[in-house]
Order: sequence, then C-alpha cells, then structure tokens
Amino acid sequence: MVSTPAPEVPVGTGPVSFDDVVAVCRDGAGVVLTDDALAAIGRARAVVDDLAAAPTPAYGISTGFGALATRHIPTEMRAQLQRSLVRSHAAGSGPEVEREVVRGLMLLRLSTLATGHTGVRPETARLLAALLTHGITPVVREYGSLGCSGDLAPLAHCALALMGEGQVRDASGSLLDAAEALRAAGLAPVELVAKEGLALINGTDGMLGMLVLAIHDLRRLLRTADVAAAMSVEAQLGTDRVFAPELQAIRPHPGQALSAANLIAILADSGVVASHRGPDCNRVQDAYSLRCSPQVHGAARDTVEHAATVAGRELASAVDNPVVLAEEGRVESNGNFHGAPVAYVLDFLAIVAADVASISERRTDRFLDKARSHGLPPFLASDPGVDSGHMIAQYTQAAVVSELKRLAVPASVDSIPSSAMQEDHVSMGWSAARKLRRAVDGLTRVVAVEILTAARALDLRAPLEPSPASRAVVRLLRSSGIEGPGPDRHLSPEIEASVGLVATGAVLTAVEEVIGELS
Repeated sequence: MVSTPAPEVPVGTGPVSFDDVVAVCRDGAGVVLTDDALAAIGRARAVVDDLAAAPTPAYGISTGFGALATRHIPTEMRAQLQRSLVRSHAAGSGPEVEREVVRGLMLLRLSTLATGHTGVRPETARLLAALLTHGITPVVREYGSLGCSGDLAPLAHCALALMGEGQVRDASGSLLDAAEALRAAGLAPVELVAKEGLALINGTDGMLGMLVLAIHDLRRLLRTADVAAAMSVEAQLGTDRVFAPELQAIRPHPGQALSAANLIAILADSGVVASHRGPDCNRVQDAYSLRCSPQVHGAARDTVEHAATVAGRELASAVDNPVVLAEEGRVESNGNFHGAPVAYVLDFLAIVAADVASISERRTDRFLDKARSHGLPPFLASDPGVDSGHMIAQYTQAAVVSELKRLAVPASVDSIPSSAMQEDHVSMGWSAARKLRRAVDGLTRVVAVEILTAARALDLRAPLEPSPASRAVVRLLRSSGIEGPGPDRHLSPEIEASVGLVATGAVLTAVEEVIGELS
C-alpha cells in the first residue's frame, strides 16, 4: 500500500504551529512559502540593497562580523564575505545530529526568513524550502553551538548546503555531496549576496525545534506516567480516595487536578481496588510515591505548559542580527539572538524528566520487596531463589534515573566567552536541548519498566480483576510478545517492546479506547 505524503506546511509571516513542526520534522511534510511571506521578503531585501549601495557602512551588510565588525568590506568582496562566513562557521564536530532535529532547524530558520526581517532574497528562501520538501538534510554535527549568537555552527552547516557545499543526506538517507544532491533534485545552489550569510545562521532555531519536539513528547509521556501510576496504585492495593477532586481543589494547581482526574478514571471499576475498600482494611495511608503521584506529575505538567508558552513566543519571533525594519527603511543591531529564554525552559524540563522518572522507579521498587508489596512474591518471581523475576529490571531503572539526575544539572548556568570577548555571555541552549532529548528517552524507559512490572503484578493478583483501563494495557503487552508471570526468561526484549509501546503512544491509546481521552 502506498502511503499518502504529508500535506505541505505553509510558511508565512506568522508563526508555524507545534503541529507544523512535528509534521515537518517527523512526518517528512514539505513546505511552501506563502505569497505574503514572499512579499515581505522582497520588501526587506530592497532595504538591504539600498544600504549595500550606500557609502555608510552597515553592520552585516558592508562590514565584517562579531569582533571583526569594524572593518568596512568593499562591494567587490561582499560575495566572498558571505561564503567565508558560512564556510568558517560550519565548524561542527562529533556525531551527526538526528534528521528530525536538522529539519526543525531548517524549518524554523525559514520561518524567520519569511517574516521579512532578515533581508534574504526570495530565491534563497525558496531553496531552503525546496531542501525540506525534497527531503535533503544537511549533515550537522553534535558540537559547535554555544546558543549565542543563536545556533551558529549548526545553521552554518545548513547554509553551506544552499551553496552546494558540504555533505547532506537525501530522502533515502544516503550520504551525498550537497552539489550532487541538489542536481539530483533539479535544484541549483545560490550565490549568497550581502546580508544573506548572516541571516541564514543567526538564530535559536535548533534549540527551539528540540524544545517543541520535547514538549510534544512530554505531553503524551506524562499522561502515560499517570497510567503507570494508576496501575501501580491498583496492584499495590493502594487507595484512590486521595485523588478525589475536592482534595485537589484545596490546592488548585491545574496540572495536579488533571493528573488526579486521570488516576480516578483509570482506576474506575477496579475489582482490585474494590477488594480492600471495606472496614476490615487495616491500611492507613499509602507511601508518597503512590499517594503524591498527582502532585509530582501535575507539577511536571505545569512546567511543560510554561515551557510551551515560552516556545510559542519564540515561534512568533524574528531572530536575527541585524534585523531589517522594512517599514522604516533601516537595519538595526540587537540582542534577540541570545538563547536564554529557550535555554532556561529546556533545563527546567530536564529536571521534570528526572523527577517523574524518580517517583516512577520508587513505585516500581515497592513491587519487588515482599515487606512492602502486600502479598506479592519477592521480585515478582515465579520461584523466588531460583528465579529473580524483575529484580534487574529495577536496576535498569535505577541506572537510568541516576543518569537523568546528571542530565538535570542545568547547562544554562554555564557560559564561556567567545569571539575575542565580544560574545562574552552565551546561553548554552543547544547543549540544554541535546541533554533534554536524552532525558525524554530515559523517562520513556523508566515508565515502560513500571508498566511492565505493574502488569505482571496485576496478573499475580488474580482472580481479582483490574480496572478496564488496566486490563487494556495488560492485553496490549501480552499481544505484543510480552508474556505474563512465569519462570525467568530473557527480559531485555520485553523491556524494549514496552519502551516502544510507551514511546509510540500505544499504551495511551489502549487506555483511551476504553475510557475516553485522558486530560
């Protein structure tokens, strides 16, 4: 069956949406510049052309850059100036950055070009759009960006491809010289002119793209963490009374209320919970990792939504230096390229990922200790002593959580001066974004192990029936090759299968198909 290509995303003078970013980065959607964007680009270019022809030096147009900004560049050397800028700044090192990150970098730079505040020519913007549409992805390296002036080195690698230089990967993933890939797609490289090189490399687009993708993933992952927590509360004979809406209302954090409502919905009609509701239950209150799940998950949700607010503002921004104010016919230097607003929330989210993973691991650990698991066998083993059950699965969680704590150390508090002290304070936003990607992956793995363990524990509570939502998750696991309780077997493939079900949203979908959409 031939798949339907993703529709083209229009890029205009206004911001692209979160959904647009995901469609281009992950679904391979092409892009098209709107008529209003092309008109705005043309107006800004006219301003740059006028300033380039004037005898008075204008930064970024007829001067050098950064610490070399005091040199006036004669007209006949300005094309060389642009080439030299891009070539020298394409100085990244390390492994290749993921395709989805580079596509985000390119899309968000194109979005800024489309605002009409950068001064590039329409044909340059069109070529950048064409690379996205044809699936041509420049090779960008892990290291090189200090997050100020924006993501210079990563963006320079993208600009290099527009010149027909450097290496790219085509839509099939094959590594090619940029000139060859452009020819194969029927495209011609551009000869950059005044201001264009600077406009192509001076932005927060890499860190912003990674922020948007992380928010997209965390919104789904935090709802999945609610599923995991509910299954753990259920299988550990915990109570759902602490999640009542009237208790959340007296501490009115919005994320907490949403998380608690999810837990109540997931636990509804649970035979396991009903089995110990009566007056003969001698339990007073559950451990914090169970009872306080909505408080932790809710605080995480609120932090993600704060980050989304910052990302939305940045998506609506035109980040370049200098910027073109076409209506006033002038170009002005500014500091909008500094990545601090984005870097801070990237670091906030790494803290969130670490803490949600930490409470998930604590819930999992309670299953494995016969002194705390309320009647379950040690380590959920089939024959304790002969079998180890999920003992080492918790070790894996612990190793990931320990790594997440290290990744939670903020990058944005660091700064190393550069460019002969002209750029004497930088954001390290790219570094914050790179470690956040690892943190989101780690949280996914920790939650997946909790779900795997909770499902096994629920099976061991038979003949008590779990809630319909929990049963749906157990069925999903069992239908995905993850067996129920029994003698020890190779556990890593089952963990990886569970990770895949969490990462793709399959766990969340299984629950929502039974009880409706979670908050």
